[in-house]
Amino acid sequence: MEAQNTGSGKKPHILVCNDDGIDAEGLHVLAASMRKIGTVTVVAPSEPRSGMAHAMTLGVPIRINKQTKNNRFFGYSVSGTPVDCIKVALNHILPEKPDLIVSGINYGSNTATNTLYSGTLGAALEGVIQYVPSLAFSLATYKDADFTYAGKFARKLARKVLREGLPPDTILSVNIPNLPESAVRGVAITAQGKSRWAENTIEREDMYGNPYYWLSGELQLLDNEMLYDEYAVKQHYVAITPVSIDMTNHSALKALRRWKLNR
Repeated sequence: MEAQNTGSGKKPHILVCNDDGIDAEGLHVLAASMRKIGTVTVVAPSEPRSGMAHAMTLGVPIRINKQTKNNRFFGYSVSGTPVDCIKVALNHILPEKPDLIVSGINYGSNTATNTLYSGTLGAALEGVIQYVPSLAFSLATYKDADFTYAGKFARKLARKVLREGLPPDTILSVNIPNLPESAVRGVAITAQGKSRWAENTIEREDMYGNPYYWLSGELQLLDNEMLYDEYAVKQHYVAITPVSIDMTNHSALKALRRWKLNR
């Protein structure tokens, strides 16, 4: 691992993004937490962009607007996806690459197969593609969210990564229980689990009698060991999963080569 060198006495520059949009509470908590350890630039979607994975905008103009909070400049909103935000930030807004990218704090866990859909992870993965150490933070709830401990832990981990660095082509996906600090049992280093969504599509009719559909479902817990992310979170642990941009199933390579398809 290579630690990030920010220079003697120089504060690290941290880029903050998310997929819940520029107004999301988790983003504001994360930005405030990162300001305690460095200089922060916020670049986030202008509206919620959950489930966008690594999508980017093509063939449509992307617009950037400055946003304020309490009559002070807060950051930039981008009319695109989380990945667009990272691309725009690195290629247009920032004069040089930041020392760290943090994405989140997302509403709802990004564990197991959710990892494939997550715009929060998409932003972090784009960061590491651009050679910037990157972290993705998620709070495991969709209601009554308390970001207090999540913001504190995000700062602790960011400090550690700035000192120690990360393996090449790897982000950390961090899933945090929606609990007060006193109720969190510890930190587990986990693998991506096999839990997946039981899909449900709800059909309705509009005022003209035309059908439309809502995608819905429930995450089925298929793992029962602390080795896996979703199970660890349900046991009240923070789950940290190293996620690589390499999607190759390396264990399948040998078997496929035995097919001798060149003959």
